[in-house]
Amino acid sequence: MKKGMEKDWMIKESAQQLCENVQKVIVGKEEVINLTLAAVLCEGHILLEDVPGIGKTTLARAISSSLGCTFQRIQFTPDLLPSDVTGINWFNQKESKFEFRPGPVISQVVLADEINRATPRTQSALLEAMQERQVTIDGNTYKLPRPYLVLATQNPIELEGTFPLPEAQLDRFLIRVRIGYPSEAEEGRILLRFGVDDPLETLEAVSSPEEIIELQRVRKEVRVEDSIRNYIVAVSRATRSHPEIDLGASPRATLALFQISQAWAAIHGRSYVLPDDVKAMAPHVLVHRLMISPQAQLRGRDIGDLIADIISSIPVPVED
Repeated sequence: MKKGMEKDWMIKESAQQLCENVQKVIVGKEEVINLTLAAVLCEGHILLEDVPGIGKTTLARAISSSLGCTFQRIQFTPDLLPSDVTGINWFNQKESKFEFRPGPVISQVVLADEINRATPRTQSALLEAMQERQVTIDGNTYKLPRPYLVLATQNPIELEGTFPLPEAQLDRFLIRVRIGYPSEAEEGRILLRFGVDDPLETLEAVSSPEEIIELQRVRKEVRVEDSIRNYIVAVSRATRSHPEIDLGASPRATLALFQISQAWAAIHGRSYVLPDDVKAMAPHVLVHRLMISPQAQLRGRDIGDLIADIISSIPVPVED
């Protein structure tokens, strides 16, 4: 087997092993798990938006355990302060000096639960961590561990006492994922699996932070032909000129679509990106970044419809 092919299969086999391990806890939802793993390969962050009780927190904990990473959960509430997230310098009376006490954001996998319940000031405490992989406290900068992943959850149906995330922070999330309700058969399996014991308590790691960092490096080697690169740019730029979209995709969104298309191809055992990879990833990358016009909303349109229109209207590159 060629060296390039070995790398492709290294990512595919690792992703399959991780997915199977997570599925010891999460019933079904293979695509959701693979989307999460693709984001991990891109060093990107994930916005989990769905109704309560679907398994958002369980997914985050299962991913963290499978990766062998440290995990911290932050329950966002209106009275949460930025220092509760990043950490504080506290005075040690015994030593007569200030010492840094790290906050929960300084971990490899961070679950920001119900992020839209915190005030904008506290939400912004995550911005530097998500984008720069560091936090600054009292003039001192602390690097965050690698790999670093933020999974933020928000409930789309409860609007009272919430502070919607601004566009600048939404743009920091690589993808938005909805888990969705399980099928009837899957819901029955959930009862069998969790009826006696919690499988999450015995879930073992099947990877390590060092291996994940290596897989992230290999992901960057997935080939993207010029025609595919131009296709990604065309999809992103089309959102900016669409008459029913008030806010189109940013250049950061274009880069996100490029990176996760690489990861999606690698997870499926390929060293090159296909147009189908871009089509599959575009809704997850763009849906939380676009702002639909009020007139389109009155006509019953939603962002998903507009993204589908854009993708269908752009010529797909074909092999010569």
